Order: sequence, then structure tokens, then C-alpha cells
Amino acid sequence: MARPIEYNEAEVLSRALEQFWREGYEASSVNKLLAVCNINRGTLYNSFTDKNTFFKIVFSYYNEMLNGQIAATLKNPELGPWESIAAFFDVAAVNAPAAQRNLGCLIVNSLCSNINYDSEIRRVLRASLNRMRKALVERLREAEAKGRLKKGVNEYLAAEVLMNTLHGIRVNSRNGKSARQLKSLVNHAIGSLKK
Repeated sequence: MARPIEYNEAEVLSRALEQFWREGYEASSVNKLLAVCNINRGTLYNSFTDKNTFFKIVFSYYNEMLNGQIAATLKNPELGPWESIAAFFDVAAVNAPAAQRNLGCLIVNSLCSNINYDSEIRRVLRASLNRMRKALVERLREAEAKGRLKKGVNEYLAAEVLMNTLHGIRVNSRNGKSARQLKSLVNHAIGSLKK
């Protein structure tokens, strides 16, 4: 009888997430993942099938973190529309722990790498971005209804400006910009849309 596989799944996913986030899909070889996660090849293949599937599982774990950030900020009914948007940027990028902030964004990093050529992974990445965009659009629609969105700008354009800002600050954070510098970029973007 085969021995049951023993490992802490949350710990393995967390370590794999950091590896994929830091070095990307291509540079994260199976051997590197095994070493970082402290598991053997059999465990990887028996539990996660292959590297591609493992990445999707890890990305799903990352999405849970993002969904928690969206729920606490953009979906928080106690915050006004602009407060919730500023809070989302703070939580998702500006005030993230420095070690995490310096990694940039797993989605952006992945979209800029060879993994983007895998149509299924590209679909998963885009779905994640669309969830963020949809949550922003909802809050921006609320701002517009309250007369707090700049004239001539609709909620969809404003959401695209904010998504672009988010991607840009995540790249800048990976490039070593400080939290203070990132916050000033966020404030400028929000200020350009706010009435």
C-alpha cells in the first residue's frame, strides 16, 4: 500500500507563489519548485499533475488574496466610492509589505512573460483583471451618480485609467520606487478623475 502524501498545502502554495511571483513561470523550473516547496517530484505530479496545472492552482491561491483585498475595499459598503478606490490601491500595492511590493504583480509579470502565449493561462489572467475592473466600474458608477466623477469621463474610461495606473505602479514598485512615490502617483491618477 502506498504511503499517503504528507505536506502542508497552504505552505507549499505560498512558497510556490513566491517563486512564480519572483522569477516568473519560465524561470521557475520543476527542480526549483521542488526545492522551494520542499516536496518531491512524486508529490508534485500526484497532487498537482504538472507545472502548468500547478501554476494555475497557485494563481487561484493568489486570486483568493486579491478577492479578499477587493472585498475589504472596493466592495466595502461603509466606504465611499473614492475612499474605496484609494483603499484598494493602498492595500493592493502602496502599503503591501516591501518584500511583496518589490515583486510587482503576478498578473502583470505573467502577462509580460512567455506564459501569456498559453491561451488557458491567458484566459485565467484576464478573468482576474476583469474582476478588478468590474469592481472599479461599480464604484465609479456610484461616484458618477453622486456627481463626483469628472465631467466628460465615464466609469469605463476611468476604470481603464485606474487599471493602467495599477499596472504602472506595480511595475514601478518592482523597479524600486518607494511607497511614498507610488502613493503620489495613485493620488494624481485619482485626482485627475475625481470631481
